[in-house]
Amino acid sequence: MAGIVTEPVGESERYRVGVDVGGTKIEAVLVDGGTAIRASHRVPARRGGDNVVEDVVGLVRTVAGEFADRLAGVGIGTPGQVDSTAGTVSHVVNLDIDTLALGPEVSARLGGVPVRVENDVNAAALGAAQLVPGAKGPGAVVMVNFGTGLAAGIIVDGVLQHGFSGAAGEIGHIPLDPNQFDCPCGQRGCLETVCSGASVQRLWPVDGPAMPDLIAQARVGRADAVRVLGIVSHAMGDALQIVAQTVDPRVIIIGGGMAKTGEPLIEVMSEELYRRERECPFLKGLHVADRLRLAPMDQPIGALGAALVI
Repeated sequence: MAGIVTEPVGESERYRVGVDVGGTKIEAVLVDGGTAIRASHRVPARRGGDNVVEDVVGLVRTVAGEFADRLAGVGIGTPGQVDSTAGTVSHVVNLDIDTLALGPEVSARLGGVPVRVENDVNAAALGAAQLVPGAKGPGAVVMVNFGTGLAAGIIVDGVLQHGFSGAAGEIGHIPLDPNQFDCPCGQRGCLETVCSGASVQRLWPVDGPAMPDLIAQARVGRADAVRVLGIVSHAMGDALQIVAQTVDPRVIIIGGGMAKTGEPLIEVMSEELYRRERECPFLKGLHVADRLRLAPMDQPIGALGAALVI
């Protein structure tokens, strides 16, 4: 995928490149002085730190093109444990990365261009907030990412929130699910064990995406699907309620791979929230379901958001 916008631009305009590192692909966009995407490109992801650095550098050069000498910086969104200050990333299992000085290595190969590394969910939250109606402006916005794992990107007055140790938004490892499944983090009952994309695939193993099939089978009354969907929707409701009552965002964006399910996913979440409201006037007054919005899954929100961390 590649394309360049051809409208005239000022000679002094500065550009940013955002790179979204994923388990299967790496995508980059060139963003102008505002937030308009002027070029984009993607390549399959290759495993290993050296390959990731090489692919990121190559993508930056490709999308920057004739504007390479006007780059204000490069932002990289990546899974794993990110130290944004040092520009390092650790424990990216899908790419065979233990520890990688991603920011410094990419900057050195690009001749010293400033590079900032950010958690991929945080970057996607920034990108989605630019594109979802009602998400820009003052106040709080949260993107809950139902992907391979479960996490939230929190934005307050346009600024990403990291917390003291960088763990802000790690709601997937709050251990309160009554099923008490083992979690790789070492706890039991983490929300991630029942309502992440990977956990739904485990609970409802089918060829292809599990969530759309699970919802469809539950809608026609298949008993085992109704049972599993009940487990999943309860955990999703917990995740959304935690976000609503701790951050109180005006918009809650639903992202991650499960967001590709589309409106049926929002319907399931809303039904769970309405069920809770019937038993609790306090929750009814929060109108949480009215705040839900789907992330635009046909847009490079991760790469766009990575460009905005510069």
